[in-house]
Amino acid sequence: MKKLINTPESVLEDALAGVAAAHPELAVDVPNRVITRAVRPAAPKVALVSGGGSGHEPLHGGFVGPGMLDAACPGEVFTSPVPDQVLTAVRAVDSGAGVVLVVKNYTGDVMNFRLAADLATEEGIEIRTVLVDDDVAVEDSTWTAGRRGTGATVLVEKIAGALAERGAPLAEVAAVGERVNAASRSFAVALTAATVPAAGRPGFELPEDEIEVGVGIHGEPGRRREKLRPARELAAEVVDTVLADHDLAAGDEVVALVNGLGGTPLLELYIVFGEVAARLAERGVTIARSLVGNYVTSLDMAGFSLTLTKADAELLELWDAPVATPALHRS
Repeated sequence: MKKLINTPESVLEDALAGVAAAHPELAVDVPNRVITRAVRPAAPKVALVSGGGSGHEPLHGGFVGPGMLDAACPGEVFTSPVPDQVLTAVRAVDSGAGVVLVVKNYTGDVMNFRLAADLATEEGIEIRTVLVDDDVAVEDSTWTAGRRGTGATVLVEKIAGALAERGAPLAEVAAVGERVNAASRSFAVALTAATVPAAGRPGFELPEDEIEVGVGIHGEPGRRREKLRPARELAAEVVDTVLADHDLAAGDEVVALVNGLGGTPLLELYIVFGEVAARLAERGVTIARSLVGNYVTSLDMAGFSLTLTKADAELLELWDAPVATPALHRS
């Protein structure tokens, strides 16, 4: 294993120290493992808090800033943040208008965020939770009951964050987050496995000429393994799989996210996006907005995921709203 680390035990703390050094616009509480905006909004607003295991960067800490998250709480690599950690984040950003928790559907995340929500409620903080479960690859997985939460998390955080920034009340912010999740479907393909620093070896064995179709962001098994095929064929299958589970029809518009899993060059992601666009055009679906890059990664796993979110005028307006975070900027 070749990794740019000091020790496997200090990966998270060392990374958080680096985030603090690189982004003075963020406040990084390294001991409590919480990232917040350095400057809080002047007026009370609904706060958005998210988090999950590390290794999926820039999710979630990279999306803290005006127009998106107010706080993120990263757990150890591929490990959920603990309830006290989430509660610390909630306390840090609550301004009296309530807090929306954006939670990917993994058993540990769901349980720990729920416990934190209960504790915060006992303290008088109003909480709503938006559960993200967009992955159509499997109905249940190694780490979940129900679908996994993957790429749609970025869209939920962006669109709900934009509405919160405008001063919308708690119920409306949570409702738009739930609507984005319901309008989103995702599917992923892995070319290689990720290597967790503490393990020191790939999470699963995958022969050089094979791929995992429908893989999860922790390397959870997908639907099947098969031989590697040209990008055009893989993109077509991924589009068709997502559409088969979606209510999209000819004439509809989508926000399309082609997301790298951490080990795929941007050159290849754009090849995939071109093929995705061509396939959607064949099906009569219009890409209204797009995003290509590494946004929900799995350490150094090679591969890509596709997320399609059915768009309407309100969602597109919120998607276009200004945002200023380390990983997503729009003025």
